[in-house]
This record gives sequence, C-alpha cells and structure tokens, in this order.
Amino acid sequence: MNNKELEATWDYHNRTKHSPQSVRSSGHFMDWDNQPLLFKIYSTLQPTPLPQELSPSSVSALAALSALPEWKEVSIPDLRTVARILFFSAGITRRRKYPGGEVFFRAASCTGALYHIDLYLVCGDLPGLEAGVYHFGVQDFSLRKLRSGDYREILVRASAAEPAVAAAPAVIVCADTFWRNTWKYQARAYRHSFWDSGTILANLLATAQAHKVPARLVMGFIDKEVDRLLDLDGERETALSLVALGHGGESAPPAPEPGPLSLETVPLSAEEVPYPAIPRMHLASSLATPEEVAGWRGKTPAISLPDPSGTLFPLETGTEGETPDDSLEQVILRRGSTRQFAREPISFKQFSRILHSATQGIPADFLDPPDSMLNHLYVIALAVDGLPKGSYVYHPGREALELLNEGGFRREGGFLGLEQDLPADASADIFFLTDLGPILERYGNRGYRAAELEAGIIGGKLYLAAYAERLGATGLTFYDDEVTDLCAPHAAGKSVMFLMSLGRSVRRKEK
Repeated sequence: MNNKELEATWDYHNRTKHSPQSVRSSGHFMDWDNQPLLFKIYSTLQPTPLPQELSPSSVSALAALSALPEWKEVSIPDLRTVARILFFSAGITRRRKYPGGEVFFRAASCTGALYHIDLYLVCGDLPGLEAGVYHFGVQDFSLRKLRSGDYREILVRASAAEPAVAAAPAVIVCADTFWRNTWKYQARAYRHSFWDSGTILANLLATAQAHKVPARLVMGFIDKEVDRLLDLDGERETALSLVALGHGGESAPPAPEPGPLSLETVPLSAEEVPYPAIPRMHLASSLATPEEVAGWRGKTPAISLPDPSGTLFPLETGTEGETPDDSLEQVILRRGSTRQFAREPISFKQFSRILHSATQGIPADFLDPPDSMLNHLYVIALAVDGLPKGSYVYHPGREALELLNEGGFRREGGFLGLEQDLPADASADIFFLTDLGPILERYGNRGYRAAELEAGIIGGKLYLAAYAERLGATGLTFYDDEVTDLCAPHAAGKSVMFLMSLGRSVRRKEK
C-alpha cells in the first residue's frame, strides 16, 4: 500500500462516517474500568523541571492569531521560551478536585477530554537546555531526556531538507497514542488525531508568534524515521507533524543512527483494544522516500469557490479601539469548552473578528501561499445581530459571507451535530467542508491528514478568538452526509472535516 493508492482514504472516510443509523446501531460502550491514563509517563526517566514563571506577552490574542511569522533574523529560543510554548500549547492550566479524583483543564481542547496527543522536543544546544530528544511531561511540567546529543539531522533527512527544519535550532513533534482516544471514539479517532493536534498547534503557532519565535508546520516527512527517533512503534503510537521553532544558529551536525530505547512507560489501561482501520489508514498515507517528501512540497491546489450568486455580507471588524486587547496567554488561561449556550445573539462585528482572525493563513509546508485553504467554511447563522438568519458560505478572499438560504435552522443545526443541544443553542455553527478529489490527486492519501489538520488548526483559532471576544465555543462531531445535504447544491460532492459552534455560554453557578 502506498500514498497514491487513493481508495484507502475513501474507504476509511466512508466507513467512519456518522449517520443517524450508524450511531443508533452502534453497540459500543465505554468501559470505565479500562479507561486509559491521560498522560504518557516514563517510569524510569528523571524529570527536568521547566521554569514555572511564565510571564505573558504584550501581544493581543487576535493579533497573535492573525499574524504570520517572519524569518529575517536569527531567533534561538531559550528554555523559558520553550517552556512558555509547551505550557500554552498543551499544559495543565487549572485543576479541580472532586470526590472521585481530579479534573485537569488543558491549554487546548481535545475530543472527550482524553488528551491523546504528546509533544516531543528535538533540539541542539539552547540557552538553558542541552541538546537532546525530550518528551514533554504534562503531568509534572517537565522534560524527560530520551536521547542525549543533537539529533536534528535525523529530522532534516526525514523532511528531505525542508528549509525551515534545516534552519531550526529546535523542532517540536506532535505524536498520538491512538488507544487514548479510540477507547471512546473507535476507528473515527484517526480524524480526531488531527482535530486535537490541530487545536494544540493553533495555540503553539500563536504563542510562538506572540514571543517572536518563527514557527513552521511540516507535514512532509518519512514517517518511520521520525518514529524511530522518538522510539514509537508506528502502529499504536506515531508521529503526526513537526514544527520548526526558531531560525539560524549552528547547523545540525551529523547524528548517529538512533537505536531502540525500550524505555518503560506506565501502562495506559489493563487492555488495549485495537482498531485496525487506523494503522491501515496511517500506513497508506505515510511517506517512505526523500523523493516522496520533496514531491509533497509545492503549490497548493486551487480549490476555489464559484463566484457568488447570493447576497454578500462583508465582514465588519470594527475600529481599532473596539478590538479586544487581552493577551494571548490571558485568553488561553480562561478558555474552556462550552457545555451550554444561552441562545443569545452575538454581534456581527464579534463574529467578523473571529472569522477574520482564524483565516489569515497557516505557516505550513502544504499551504503555498500560506493564506491558501483546503477547507471551505459553511455557516449557519442562528443569532448574529446584523446578519440575517440562514446558511452561508465564507469567501476568505473577499472577506464576505454569501447568503445561500435564509431562514431559521436551529432544529437542523442540532440534528447535524448528532442531535445535541449545543449546536442548536449556539449563535453560529461553522462547518468545514473540502473537495477531497483535487487534494488527494495533489498530495495522495496524506492530503487527508492535511485537510483534517487544517480544519483542526482553524477550529483552534476560532476557539481562542471567541474567548478573546468573551464568548464561548466548542468543537463537535456531526452526521457527515447530512451536513453536505443541508449545504447542497453549493457543497455537492464535498466532505465534512469538522464543526465548531460559537455563542454566549451559560454561566454555571458554583456549588
């Protein structure tokens, strides 16, 4: 099986679709006695505590989300900067104890609050940190060294000398332990791999931007080489993406071939239930040679929308004085996932700023130019003052919403979001739809990863932008084909990647 055998993607995508019938006929249940741990814990490695004093930047959340990095100057992050980036990407922002245990709130959202994404750091010598390969221990905010020495050359080779990786003093790797999410979501969890790493990456890229550290997302690499460096088996646990951090300094020296480590980790649960569809899809979308990786880079296929035929509503972002100025870190610390919306309107200016901030581009090797998009955003406006109720498609080049169908869609919104109250009660539901045909033709099966990941990153940006506006947000799953049907004929033939709901949160009383 190789990356160009495209039936693998269609088979996986179609088999993991939700429908009213599939959800009702599923016999799956959550075995609470076998619930996986929320953390990967190396039981024999000593922790290196990270700095605890993480002063915020002076950059507003909306500015950090909107900007793209510059690569003009040498930028080498020190340990404190690395600690900030790790904490505000995936750290524990607060804890709440209850009679049965403790709840951990994280910097970025995750499906089912199962937190199956781990971050690794591969670096040369940084101010305050020796060269090595490290795992970020979320549970105690520390690094654990897996390998001593500078192994960046392995990533340079694996990425076919991707320029940002070759020039980076440090690289963060996102990896997934599938069982920590399949326990609840079964084979559909491979989609969640990219939604949940996407929300982390939204935080990471914005935090790096706020602290003037250039960062670039890299999806093109030889999977087995990165897995071998991190000592991951590639089936139950595997690397998903790289983020080149910083620019300049000493080039990566020759690195020894990384041998197996066989490091002990605390068992996740008594038993792990395999879902073969996930490793099969992952293998089918893997790259195996430098030539394949080099071919991954280049122009993004043009996935244009037809010229508008409906009424256009240009975004209204307001004047500079109206723009929220809370720092990115303040917003991340108060972010949550809304559990109940109030069915109250938000303003069109708020909604406009949220959309604008989330769609200004992602620095990624599969997006050239960086403001290209693989996904189209379809919106159900339920309660947005200044915007008629109805369904819309967003034209990012025009920064305008095109009205497709006017009318109230609360019942439909709730139905599409697996018949939950949240999307019915929200002020707006945003669906990410893409035309997989040209994406797979250009990128092979790996394009499916990219489309899901882009949706997750923009979804993560929507989260933060909504909380910057003192609103609420949540990511949701959906009935696949029914979403496409609602947006037809405009969205005919497109596939649904993600759903975000925005609105005013109901404030719960403290007990």
